[in-house]
Amino acid sequence: MKKSIIILSSLFLTFMTQAQDYRSQPKPGPAPSIKIKKPETFSLPNGLKVLVVEDHKLPRVSYNLTLDNAPYAEGDKKGVDELTSSLIGNGSTKTSKDAFNEEIDFLGANINFYSSGASASGLSKHSKRILELLAEGSLMPNFTQEEFDKEKDKLIEGLKTQEKSVSAVAGRVENVLAFGKANPAGEYLSEETIKNVSLADVKDNYRTYFVPERAYLVVVGDIKTKDVKKNVEKLFGSWAKATAPRVSYSTPSNVQYTQINFVDMPNAVQSELTLLNTIDMKISNPDYFPLIVANQIYGGDFNSYLNMNLREKHGWTYGARSYVGQSKFGSSKFTGNAQVRNAVTDSSVVEALNELNRIRTEKVSEETLKNVKAGYIGRFVMQVEKPATVARYALNIETEGLPADFYENYIKNINAVTADDVMRVANKYMLADNMRILIVGKGSEVIPALEKLKIPMFYFDKYGNPTEKPAMKKPAPAGVTVKTVLDNYINAIGGQKAVAAVKTVSMVGTATIPQAPAPLKFTMKKDAKGKSLVKIEMEGMGELSKQVVDEKGGFTVQQGMRKELSAEEFAEKKETAATFDELALMKKTDLVLDGIEPFNGSDAYVIKNGKSTLYYDVKSGLKVAESKTVERGEQKMTVTTNFGDYKDVKGVKFPYAITMNQGFELNFIMSDVKVNEGVTDADFK
Repeated sequence: MKKSIIILSSLFLTFMTQAQDYRSQPKPGPAPSIKIKKPETFSLPNGLKVLVVEDHKLPRVSYNLTLDNAPYAEGDKKGVDELTSSLIGNGSTKTSKDAFNEEIDFLGANINFYSSGASASGLSKHSKRILELLAEGSLMPNFTQEEFDKEKDKLIEGLKTQEKSVSAVAGRVENVLAFGKANPAGEYLSEETIKNVSLADVKDNYRTYFVPERAYLVVVGDIKTKDVKKNVEKLFGSWAKATAPRVSYSTPSNVQYTQINFVDMPNAVQSELTLLNTIDMKISNPDYFPLIVANQIYGGDFNSYLNMNLREKHGWTYGARSYVGQSKFGSSKFTGNAQVRNAVTDSSVVEALNELNRIRTEKVSEETLKNVKAGYIGRFVMQVEKPATVARYALNIETEGLPADFYENYIKNINAVTADDVMRVANKYMLADNMRILIVGKGSEVIPALEKLKIPMFYFDKYGNPTEKPAMKKPAPAGVTVKTVLDNYINAIGGQKAVAAVKTVSMVGTATIPQAPAPLKFTMKKDAKGKSLVKIEMEGMGELSKQVVDEKGGFTVQQGMRKELSAEEFAEKKETAATFDELALMKKTDLVLDGIEPFNGSDAYVIKNGKSTLYYDVKSGLKVAESKTVERGEQKMTVTTNFGDYKDVKGVKFPYAITMNQGFELNFIMSDVKVNEGVTDADFK
């Protein structure tokens, strides 16, 4: 199984490296002149305001319905809004779900619904029907108990998959600490709050907040304003006039002094590091343009201070970025973020703060400032002709109280930012003396080094609640050795006799990758002679990766390219050449028992094997995880594989749930495990 993880790791590292390729910044040139079409507007008596931008270049049209409601806290029924979003658009009281979706497909349209509005796009020859479907789905939702129960179960299942995700936990705790649990931006979904939500709550939420007052319909494309007006009045005129409530919340405050807020996740293969403070920023604020430029310099660009330090100079991360938010309804955040190796978590904190101090105390060079402006302006110009961008700009001018020529003057305002402006806003909004340094990671490996930084540390659980300092590593009891741990594992999975009877193993499983066109199919085959096959496939793409090892050598195939294993690589594979890795490990004399560590709520014995670390549950004896350091050029990362859901196959237990974590998670679920069948010599050719 370890072999398959390394192959998959290599494959995804290749994808990540390609995705993070970059080009040099364009040389600054004369600022282009931007002309953005102004919308024609009209309003309905119920409050709905319509903005139409005619654009006859292409035979397409887009609609964007936005309800400009203020955020609101849901309390012990957090999940009402998410469930409302999921249920709107599942057909209507007039048309069944299947018939509704079939017509959308037939028209070649794209229509989406959510609790704060809806969007649609398609060919302009279908514009009237597309608008009719958007209005029907929005104003006549069919909230049924059957669909409600399905969406509720899906929401709960989605939460369960995030419980071991370091990034998901970091995002949740970040908002809790920044805004507080009583604030809409700080509250979070839980299984308990979702279960508190009823279908009646969803219907009440829709009636209360899906209302036309402060609602905007932006129409862009090959269409006539007079036709839009006639159709909108007919379709939305009966929408009952109402105003959504607006609740105010206390302004969150930043910490009194810079501190580390630590969340222990023993399964973390690297630390999620976030610098965090809240800011009060609106697009209409005069500091808006200087601040977005300052952010690009600190961490917004690939060539930013933060990324060039942590990634390019030190090779500690695959990418470090910063972000400044804005909100007309209240506080937003300034954040700097990176995923870094456990061994350099403390050093990454120091360097991130050094770069923060740099932008606050040293004037940015004119060359850097020009390049950042040129890059920002280039991206702005590329986006400005897109219908979605035109719609967003028109909406922002209405909802943010911006001057009508705000976006025509956008480039001028970017170019007007000076080095003094950058330093001024960095000191005003990037609060080096009041900074939360949120770290979510493996406490036993990173806390001792962090404590040496002499920065005050406070500890929180995965939900942002204050907690005690996590337990650290402890020595193994007298009499426990590498041999006893491995023996206990063999006994736990079935015993020496049953394990010895296993001559071949075949395992097949799948993993779903978000936004991928199809699941990954995993195949692993082994025999007692040391031969092995690991193959990764995807439907529609065929074989993505394969590794074969036999008694004499081996090779890998990735994206059609075959490569023979080096002598060193082959020797490493032969270290665990057996139906079970532990059978081969028992013959080694250089393994080290490295005490006991907390792991996913239980204690585990830790065995070091060169670049690999193995974890065996103290109580059950089963192997619960294995981690390995992988080097790619000058960069290193740790790949950890969790094993669970052991099931009996012909008297021997095998893990049916295998999760690989290398900063993101791949959850493989085994569907077919065979012992002493399904494997032939032809598999290893």
